[in-house]
Amino acid sequence: MNWYVVYTKPKWEKKVAERLSEIGVISYCPLITKISQWSDRKKKIEVPLFNSYIFVQVNEKERNVIFEIPGAIRYLFWLGKPAIVKENEIQAIQDWLNVPDTFEVMVDTWQKGDKIVLESGPFVSQSAIVQEVKLNHYVLVLESLGCILKVEKKIK
Repeated sequence: MNWYVVYTKPKWEKKVAERLSEIGVISYCPLITKISQWSDRKKKIEVPLFNSYIFVQVNEKERNVIFEIPGAIRYLFWLGKPAIVKENEIQAIQDWLNVPDTFEVMVDTWQKGDKIVLESGPFVSQSAIVQEVKLNHYVLVLESLGCILKVEKKIK
């Protein structure tokens, strides 16, 4: 079965994922913890990593079952076909969200333009290019994931 991306109504991601699970559809709504500030207090809340998107795992023939759930609007399309997310990409998101807030990266002396392979943390085994070298951090470009990573130097 393939993983598909479903576009939901704004702020309905968790509700849609829960209701899909209730009817037996495998769904995944990656959540992160965020501190929200109100005038009188701060509170930790769980919010979706991707606004208005969840992932569902269904057979091609059963794709329309998600529209039985209020809040599910449509599938995300890529090149005229429903976008398929690979299992290893879902696993990478899950691994990234399960990593502790801090982890140690051993750094030799990287120079701007160096091509490296990360040896620890949520992006282990990913290749990166050193884009920037500063006094207290490095900026790395992870081309395969299309993102930029800032690695702080731990000075002992």
